[in-house]
Amino acid sequence: MRIRYKKWARPELEASTFYVKNPEEMKGKWKNFFKNPNNPIHLELGCGKGTFISKLAVANQNINYIAIDLVDAMLGLAKRNIEAEYKEKNLDTTNIALTRFDIERILLILEKQDNIQRIYINFCNPWPRGKHRKKRLTHTIQLEKYKQFLAEEAEIYFKTDDDDLFNSSLIYFKEAGFEIINKTYDLHANPIFENNIETEHEKMFTDQGIKIKALIAKLPKNN
Repeated sequence: MRIRYKKWARPELEASTFYVKNPEEMKGKWKNFFKNPNNPIHLELGCGKGTFISKLAVANQNINYIAIDLVDAMLGLAKRNIEAEYKEKNLDTTNIALTRFDIERILLILEKQDNIQRIYINFCNPWPRGKHRKKRLTHTIQLEKYKQFLAEEAEIYFKTDDDDLFNSSLIYFKEAGFEIINKTYDLHANPIFENNIETEHEKMFTDQGIKIKALIAKLPKNN
């Protein structure tokens, strides 16, 4: 999603208590950022405006969340949305971290010691052209990177409107050694996903009559 430059975004982010300015320094030590370091850590790749992660983190105070995006303007909006959601529930932002980083280089900021137990990937760029497909966040190359910091039996939750990306991702996960434990070609009609939190893109595509595809993939032990 393209978004206009917002000059206030970077100063607001750097003043925020839950923004991590230098995520490379947190590699292997992410649990120490949070008030409760014993909570499991979940990760959202490409958090956009933060609509999803803000609602998810507020509803699950026993889990710590890291949300990553690359665009300052987007992260600035995410920061404001997170603050608004926590304020509405009268909660402190102690279980969420927001940071700017290129997901293709994610191994510079995460390692096995971080013990990430779940990844959320929502409506990522489908990169439809063949030569660009390796950039997909669910491509086998990317999944192999994630395995280097995921805990045993960690899960990846993936949602998309794009049929080709979804069908290709089913292959990518299997190639990378993940077990697909749930999948659907119509998310909103599937009771397995009844606790689904709708994202901005999800609502937009649903309003257009496009069915949302979703899956949950699990990393087996000793993989």
